[in-house]
Amino acid sequence: MLLVGLVRRYLAPYRGRVALLLLLELLSVVAILTLPVVNADLVDRGLARADLDHVWRAGGLMLLVSLGQAVAAAVSSYTGAWVAMSFGRDVRRDVFEHVGRLSSLEVHGLGVPSLITRCTNDVQQVQMLVLMTCTMILTAPLMMVGGVVMALRVDPGLSWLLLAAVPLLALVVGVVVVRMVPSSRQAQERLDQVNRVLREQLMGVRVVRAFGREPTERERFGRVNDELTRVSRRVGRMMAALTPIVLVTMNLTVAGVLWYGGHRVEAGEMQVGALAAYLTYVVQILAATMMVSVMLVMLPRAAVSAERVAEVLRTEPGVRPPRRPAPLTRLHGVVDLVDVEVRHPGADAPVLSGVSLHAEPGQTVAVVGSTGAGKTTLVSLVARLLDVTAGQVRLDGTDVRDLDPAVLAAGVGLVPQRAYLFSGTVATNLRLGRPDASEAELWQALEVAQARDVVEAMDGGLEAAVLPGGTNLSGGQRQRLCLARALVARPRVYLLDDAFSALDASTEARARAALRAATRDATVLVVAQRAATVEDADDIVVLDQGRPVGRGRHDELLLTCATYREIVASQQLAEASR
Repeated sequence: MLLVGLVRRYLAPYRGRVALLLLLELLSVVAILTLPVVNADLVDRGLARADLDHVWRAGGLMLLVSLGQAVAAAVSSYTGAWVAMSFGRDVRRDVFEHVGRLSSLEVHGLGVPSLITRCTNDVQQVQMLVLMTCTMILTAPLMMVGGVVMALRVDPGLSWLLLAAVPLLALVVGVVVVRMVPSSRQAQERLDQVNRVLREQLMGVRVVRAFGREPTERERFGRVNDELTRVSRRVGRMMAALTPIVLVTMNLTVAGVLWYGGHRVEAGEMQVGALAAYLTYVVQILAATMMVSVMLVMLPRAAVSAERVAEVLRTEPGVRPPRRPAPLTRLHGVVDLVDVEVRHPGADAPVLSGVSLHAEPGQTVAVVGSTGAGKTTLVSLVARLLDVTAGQVRLDGTDVRDLDPAVLAAGVGLVPQRAYLFSGTVATNLRLGRPDASEAELWQALEVAQARDVVEAMDGGLEAAVLPGGTNLSGGQRQRLCLARALVARPRVYLLDDAFSALDASTEARARAALRAATRDATVLVVAQRAATVEDADDIVVLDQGRPVGRGRHDELLLTCATYREIVASQQLAEASR
């Protein structure tokens, strides 16, 4: 069972604490089971015989046992909570770190909303089960077994009541648990859907408002929210059904003990103290059974959550660091793609096929093509966000799969198609690739990216606050800050994935001119939609449906490549119609 494996794996470092916890729980249960016997002795030999000395002695012993039980229970509760919280911390850490190692293919395959749920709610479900187990449930089996043994010692004649009550409770709980497993799985899947819809609406709030889709989106969220509510209510009804069943069974058993025990006392077959002790043991046994039922109610959802967490941890990263990295400590910037092919699992056709290019420091190589031609995939290969399924991607003659990830990250600067900024300040975002960069270097990078005036106008300048995703900035401002972030890192290879798409023509022209001077000793690989962005490139590769259909300079391609001519002509027509 995956739940058991996950718990065993992450509790292994805390074996000592778990052993201490078991010892403390055992001492606490022994003390609890001892009290009814002492109380029976106090009643039968002290109160019944009016022996005050015996009452004082038995009462003092009960006080000492109660104090010992309280200390053991308090320390065990603290230890159990510490173990459970440490367990949750370790699982969340490993899930987070593992997701960080997955390529974009694995992330999209699992789903971003689902990964968020698995790293938070699913881990929380398993953690709560561990917490309940450590603080309550470990006591229950000991209490049940010990209570049965002590009850049999006090009076075997009433034990048939336990033989009827405990199996009945076990049967009811078992039926409920079996029915809860599929419902718990559905509840977690519905929670994924709610997270997905909510994330889409928050990320695309401007689009929703621009097209007046608020009612539609409210209805869409309402559907998934109602579905989650429906499944959660079904689970809740099953959980709620247990409580009255357990309470009714417990009260009927207590009533039976009092009824038949009273007759035995009247017949002289049992003493009053023994009846009180037996009644206490019956209540303890049924209370322990109820505690076990609580755990079993939590078990299905925790088991489903453990499966989902384990699925993430089992997912093998498509991009793995080399076992023996090449002895290369710094890149010079020579980029080679040799007959590259990328095919996603299960796809009918490759995303890229037969692509080759060469770029050296001081050169600007551009990749153009229609939407879906594979341009972003090509850039991702150089940054090793994806790995090729055939062919090679080389930096300085070394396959990127053999490079140390730290060397690759330091030598390659990526400006992604979707400009993303992290919460913090402008300075923390710019220093993402080089934390030791000075303020002068930050301003210089902003100057090149045509973003100096943007930052100067912000309250606080470099220390101005940036919201998650850079939502307090416009698309063009975010794009320029992302370009400045890459410049601060001083890589040897710049990967500009449609990095000027949100800029107006004049700002783009100034940024390209400044960038050309700032990157004269580096290799620049540009992905662009607009022909104006790439017309001064040293080499242009034209892609169509993942295959190269033209290569050369701007003037050459206008003569030799029909696809490139169509791209240029369509853009010129669009500009003329404005």
